[in-house]
Amino acid sequence: MQSKQLKRESRIRQVIQMMAIPGKSGEEKEIANYITNQLIRAGADRRSIKTDTAHRRTVIKGNCGNLIFKMPGTYRAPRRMLSAHMDTVPICVGCQPVRKGMMVTSKDPATGLGADNRAGCGVILSAAQEILKNKLPHPPLTFAWFVQEEVGLQGSRHMTQRVLNNPQLAFNWDGGSATKMTVGATGGYRMQIIVHGIASHAGVAPQRGVSAIAIASLAIADLHRNGWHGQVQKGQNKGTSNVGVIQGGAATNVVTDRVVVRVEARSHSRRFRERIVREIERAFNRAVTQVKNDNRKKGMVEISGHLDYEAFVLSKKEPCVRIARNVIQSKGYEPVFAVADGGLDANWITDYGIPAVSMGAGQLNAHMVSESLDLKQYLIACEIGLSIATGEAG
Repeated sequence: MQSKQLKRESRIRQVIQMMAIPGKSGEEKEIANYITNQLIRAGADRRSIKTDTAHRRTVIKGNCGNLIFKMPGTYRAPRRMLSAHMDTVPICVGCQPVRKGMMVTSKDPATGLGADNRAGCGVILSAAQEILKNKLPHPPLTFAWFVQEEVGLQGSRHMTQRVLNNPQLAFNWDGGSATKMTVGATGGYRMQIIVHGIASHAGVAPQRGVSAIAIASLAIADLHRNGWHGQVQKGQNKGTSNVGVIQGGAATNVVTDRVVVRVEARSHSRRFRERIVREIERAFNRAVTQVKNDNRKKGMVEISGHLDYEAFVLSKKEPCVRIARNVIQSKGYEPVFAVADGGLDANWITDYGIPAVSMGAGQLNAHMVSESLDLKQYLIACEIGLSIATGEAG
């Protein structure tokens, strides 16, 4: 066995190497190759490492699918899955990680670090390596490194489930402190609204036109005025909505006849999220009736949408929650339970019938140029991950 200090430094060195590898959403092949090579160097059978075809079904046609590594158990027990996502946000491309004591930051002040989520990848890779190198006893295990989490949980959403070999419980590593346990997350719905107006010359005959921009503006003002935009609270029901993108128009002398609006709605309550979506649809349909040309002609709207991820909350009695809590407490720490207002790979994992709790790996200020990795927290996360993988406190 490695000495404690050598093991710690090896873990740190590896995660720094991983953060320096570019891999924005859809371009994860290089980091997938790195992880694969490290597994093989630790003693993994190449045949036990697979990639699926999720990237052929995602919104971005990526260069790599989800990376899956399976290990038969040394004793009989329910199969456990440990997961993290490989992609980073675009601001992290070109990152040059620099260690200062027990913190890692980006050398370039204009570049993010990519600790989200290379730290999570490092936690589960480290667990797999130590089991392989030291032939540690363990239950049946599946390790999953997902693609395209940052663009709508695409990798976990489109994963080939049969490749996972039927895990019964799951542990997902993403952002936050090592003792944070995210047992639930909001659900999200994404919409595209195409507003059609009638074009005309804005100087010669504006009265003949129907402005798609005016329709969209009235709809958004309606949502804001009636409390359906931004933070949404109606009685005990809470959620959010956001008009995030408006595209349309090419010249000031033309009444704009087409605008594309992209909107999202979120809530921990499925029914209330659906209510928010209905109110958005109603606002745009009402706005259409308010803008007419001199011939009483109106525009129209085309509304489409899709579920990004469904909300979930796990009971504290759920086996994955109980195991993670017991492991954290066995290390001398107290778990901090949380429910996230954003989506996680755990949303889709849980939706597929594999209850998944998410934990952190020491990442701070994700998606920002000030992003950093707290190595003390990262090393704690590695110990927690190894204990979960080897079946401690199970």
